Amino acid sequence: MFLNCHTWFSLRYGTFSVEELCELAKKNGVQALALTDINNTSGCLEFVRLSSEYGITPLIGIDFRNGVSQQYVGIARDNEGFIQLNKHLSSHLHQKKNFKDEAPVLSHCYVIYPFEKVEALKKAHFRENEFIGVSVESLRKLKFSKYRHFRDKLVLLQSVTFRSKKDHNAHRLLRAIDRNTLLSKLPKEEEASLSHQMFPVEHLEAEFEDFAHILENTKNLIASCRVSYGFGKDRVNQNLQVYGPSKEEDEKKLKTLCEEKILQRYPDASAKVHERVEKELHAIINLGFVSYFLINYDIVQYARSKNYPFIGRGSGANSIVAYILGITNVDPLELDLFFERFINTQRKSPPDFDIDFSWKDRDDVTAYIFKKYENTALLATYVTFKRRAVIRELGKVFGLPKADIDKLSAGFFSYDNLDEIEKLVLRYGALIEGFPNYLSVHSGGIMITHHSVYSYAATFLPPKNFPTIQIDMNVAEELGIFKFDILAQRGLPKIKDAIELIRQNQPGARLEDIENVAVFKKDPAINNLLKKGDCMGVFYIESPAMRGLLTKLQTDNYLGLVAASSVIRPGVSNGGMKEAYIRRHRDPEARKEANPVLYEIMPETYGVMVYQEDVLKIAHFFGGLSFEEADILRRSMSGKKCKEGEQEKIAVKFRENCRNKGYDEQLITEVWEQIASFAGYAFPKGHSASYAVESYQSLYLKCYFPLEFMVAALNNGGGFYDAETYLTEIRKCGGIVHAPCINKSDHPHSIHGRHIYLGLGMIKGLETNVIRRILENRQFFGPFTSFDDFIDRVPVPLDQLTLLLKINAFRFTGIDKHHLLWKAHFKLKKSRQPLSQQMLFRPKHRDFDLPQFSYSALVEAYDQIALLGFSLAGHFALLKEPMKNAVTAAELPKHVGKEVQIYGSLITVKKVTTQPSKFMAFATFFDAEGEVFDTVQFPAVAEKYPLYSKGVFLCRGTVVDELGYLSVNLSWVSRQEMTADPRLLDRRQLSDSKYAPLPARSAGY
Repeated sequence: MFLNCHTWFSLRYGTFSVEELCELAKKNGVQALALTDINNTSGCLEFVRLSSEYGITPLIGIDFRNGVSQQYVGIARDNEGFIQLNKHLSSHLHQKKNFKDEAPVLSHCYVIYPFEKVEALKKAHFRENEFIGVSVESLRKLKFSKYRHFRDKLVLLQSVTFRSKKDHNAHRLLRAIDRNTLLSKLPKEEEASLSHQMFPVEHLEAEFEDFAHILENTKNLIASCRVSYGFGKDRVNQNLQVYGPSKEEDEKKLKTLCEEKILQRYPDASAKVHERVEKELHAIINLGFVSYFLINYDIVQYARSKNYPFIGRGSGANSIVAYILGITNVDPLELDLFFERFINTQRKSPPDFDIDFSWKDRDDVTAYIFKKYENTALLATYVTFKRRAVIRELGKVFGLPKADIDKLSAGFFSYDNLDEIEKLVLRYGALIEGFPNYLSVHSGGIMITHHSVYSYAATFLPPKNFPTIQIDMNVAEELGIFKFDILAQRGLPKIKDAIELIRQNQPGARLEDIENVAVFKKDPAINNLLKKGDCMGVFYIESPAMRGLLTKLQTDNYLGLVAASSVIRPGVSNGGMKEAYIRRHRDPEARKEANPVLYEIMPETYGVMVYQEDVLKIAHFFGGLSFEEADILRRSMSGKKCKEGEQEKIAVKFRENCRNKGYDEQLITEVWEQIASFAGYAFPKGHSASYAVESYQSLYLKCYFPLEFMVAALNNGGGFYDAETYLTEIRKCGGIVHAPCINKSDHPHSIHGRHIYLGLGMIKGLETNVIRRILENRQFFGPFTSFDDFIDRVPVPLDQLTLLLKINAFRFTGIDKHHLLWKAHFKLKKSRQPLSQQMLFRPKHRDFDLPQFSYSALVEAYDQIALLGFSLAGHFALLKEPMKNAVTAAELPKHVGKEVQIYGSLITVKKVTTQPSKFMAFATFFDAEGEVFDTVQFPAVAEKYPLYSKGVFLCRGTVVDELGYLSVNLSWVSRQEMTADPRLLDRRQLSDSKYAPLPARSAGY
């Protein structure tokens, strides 16, 4: 009966969820309604899925609006009509253009114009599928309108946006947030009327007693609409079903590829290899996943043709077919990867292939996919209002002072001391929290479907111009659309760029094939880096926690790294399994603690669950579940959707089976709790193995070409640490770091032998077009010979030239930068416009007699801090007081169990909550020699001596040795005072003196 219902997917307008709309309909006795969100179809499929549970006949459509001005409502008569509506909306969203007053021909849809719009347009002609929508409010106007005679064209169009006055208040707040205005200044036309509510059917019948034909027309319209989709157990695979000419040809192609490529992976392929291949091919073909494998193969083949590095991972890394095709680089037989984690006969969804590309290459791979496959779109994600953010927004809407907004957002207040407005902010903040705020793009999900993407939703166009569908991965999977994950990371381009730098900087160096990871796995020098935790810059294993874990485990081989990559995950750590694994790994006697049954199931990990596959093993071998049931359990505990009550049913069966096997209740509960705490966070073993392959490639480069590798790391945005930390590591490896130089630097950082020149792109405020001009001119005409030569050749505004001078980029001239700054001011006018071409004749330069300037390393350091974010001299060089007697990081092994003092420059700090309002802090420093050390602050110390910003700290504490991993348990910390910028002191003295300050220009900068 209601043909214009909104949910919270009418973004910053609607006030409740799709499920709450269904509940509202049931409460009011409504048996049929249309979900028509404003310029959005995100909720339509979810509405169709839920409607059967509430006994509702679902209609879906779109409320087409320009801003809040309703143009018309489109309702799909059938699935083809939904496609038409989605195409119409998408074309306008892509082009960011308004909708016309009249709808185009939408043959499989009904179009309803609101009565007020019809009157304003004086519309006289209506197509067969066009109607006039009359609301309860507009009914009284209809009695005096000529449109009352259009009896067959009148239908009920009662908008539903609210359940109550509270919803209406929330709606007004959302509109004010959207308009970025005070609530008191929100224009009336920007908000909907409170009457836009769902009334009981009896109420509508009473209101339209004299216009029964309107209700009859509405019922007839509803009866003629029918859309249908399959969900859950009724879903069918919506992915592209046929890659080539036919399914038969696809099957033949997949088998042929395996036959052709098997010897590349297994030169002496055993019967075991062939048996595993046949087993997988049988499952892949029977379950209809052939095209899924071939599309992923096509994607990585394109990447290879462009020489793009990539890593294939996810549950698909457990597949020998994927390994043979080259989608992954992990041998499932070498690692004994569990087949049932990859696929099983009850599984309706294909395995996951997460394919990582360089952040530089990912867009081109995505463009290739869109070009090759017709029905393609990126998946959306719903960005919701978070508590702190919504409180800030509401604080602005209510006009609260910034200090009050900060107080409410941070949570530092007593509720009883708040005024009424502040309490309103909190009350409505709690209501709006979790509402969708806007649509964004999934991190890497791409759908490639058999039918048009418009069969499922409309699309919008984010900044990278790839059409993005208005549904997320959860809705898509429920419908039978399984995404292709095309992801980006910075570890891969780091490897590729390092190899290029090595070839440029050391053309005669012997460089191993980076794909030949088998060689790296056996190299003692590389494995020794792992054992020491010397992994700065290495993908995935450079964090302090990972370095500590590698040291404790004394990891010195590939399989050990694979395990460590999973042990570090929260599921293992939080369940106490990490400590058990470390202890049993280091001490064979400790392995006797393991339950014999669990040890027998997982001997490789000493009876400790480490990988997602271990959930399957425990559920099957310990709990007596089938592999299919075990996989359902794993998926449900990982947050994947499953049938209601299915997890509970499996849990009961697990416990009953365990009791029948004679296990005691304590053990059953303990194992079940481990599964529950572990399954949602664990990696599949193949996933960890894929990461470990990339880590070994990085370790090889760090071991034998540390300078080039670290420069490549910096050029790709670093990693876990900041640029200053990586530069310290470069110096530790024998590199000499220089500030940007006009003749040596490129846009990124560059390396010349052992000399590393920071890139011009690192200078804050230096414009990209200025850098481009400098580099192009230098490439065509050679290095700059003098400051005047630079001025003649490159048109640079004075403010940009000043930045280059402050960073001392012209030091090759041998002239002090202060002198050059004066010369720049004399030689260039602020009004001088950059020239578009080279000068034919160079002007004669006047020179000036200037006083002698004194060089100050302190001034240099503070200019570098201003323009680079740090000083190349380091924090220790800026200490106001000389360092007292203290140990260094290298000396800590001599002082285990003793209290020491050590100076450290803070790299990073991580806080971990121990109990409400209590936390511990784990900090990493480097000492004056560039060596890294770690510290621990227990709650009392962490609260008393917070580490809140970079700088040098004098630390006092006890050295602790935990299985070879050294740290300092701090008892006292003192931040050391830095020498101030002398120019600030000079300015204060000037301002305090009786003399007038010098003109601003005379300061030189």
